[in-house]
Amino acid sequence: MAGTPPAEDTSARFLIKGQYIKDLSFENPHAPQSLVSDGEKPMIDVSVTLSNRRLADDHYELTLHLGARARILDRILFLMELAYCAIVQVVNIPEDKIDPILLVDCAFVLFPFARRVVADVTRDGGFPPLMLEPIDFQALYLQNRQDPKKK
Repeated sequence: MAGTPPAEDTSARFLIKGQYIKDLSFENPHAPQSLVSDGEKPMIDVSVTLSNRRLADDHYELTLHLGARARILDRILFLMELAYCAIVQVVNIPEDKIDPILLVDCAFVLFPFARRVVADVTRDGGFPPLMLEPIDFQALYLQNRQDPKKK
């Protein structure tokens, strides 16, 4: 209706304002010998952690930390560490709901981009691309809430 002021938008949402690699490390300590396959399948250990920090009233930095270590017996094939970040704006989200939104919902959105970086860097390092399996961020969040030492 003409002359009626627009209603204030009260919908809860988050907006990814930007994504970036904050830190990336790839080590291939035994190259070129590590690139010659002896037929033995490597063991790959993967670690995942999340952290966030407030930048402004409604803006946060979410960091997805991914680590991978490939080895055959006691010989390291490669070490990879990635800190992949997003600037997230939260709108109309109560303070007590911000952590789950960031550490579950936003992490879910961010993961495919970080997964691609991991696949690219391992491939560029001379190995088959490491394709990380999807992560259940809800379970990870609940696990970390139960064990405060893991935060």
